[in-house]
Amino acid sequence: MRKVILMMSVSLDGYIEGPERDIGWHQVDDELHQHFNDEIRALGALLSGRVTYELMADFWPTADKDPESSPVMAEFARIWRDIPKIVYSRTLERAEWNTTIERDVVVDDIRALRAAPGGDLAVGGADLAATFLRLDLVDEYRVYVHPVTIGRGKPLFPVADTRRTLRLRETRAFGNGVVLLRYERG
Repeated sequence: MRKVILMMSVSLDGYIEGPERDIGWHQVDDELHQHFNDEIRALGALLSGRVTYELMADFWPTADKDPESSPVMAEFARIWRDIPKIVYSRTLERAEWNTTIERDVVVDDIRALRAAPGGDLAVGGADLAATFLRLDLVDEYRVYVHPVTIGRGKPLFPVADTRRTLRLRETRAFGNGVVLLRYERG
């Protein structure tokens, strides 16, 4: 059975974005980007909210044509275009690049996605991740902690009355100081 993986970058103080959706503090060098390429290439689909999808769609479809793009960025552009994507939005009218639009997160639909053949499913985007957490649909957490504090913004984990016991599966320190913490359900 496929897993639903929450895969997010976070500041040391727990934020996934700063004020006004600032992610300029992300420290993605070629080593970390190659890691993301390898991880995402193995997935069955990307699940994202409208905001995340639109941010990605504004840049990645043609990034491999930009002479300023590094080889690892050009590789990601191809991966992003080709991988199946499901965007959850009540307002988005159309989407391209192998993307399906769903209006709501329906637990039975996610269970069917898990049961389908193929690679694991990665959830990205603050609000969608919060929905998947609230509905207890996350099987694995891949949290990339960046060596920076930003003081305020959108937290990775919304306030909740739920306690989840997790099991550490992997840690990895990258040369730029980012640390991967990978946990599975306990």
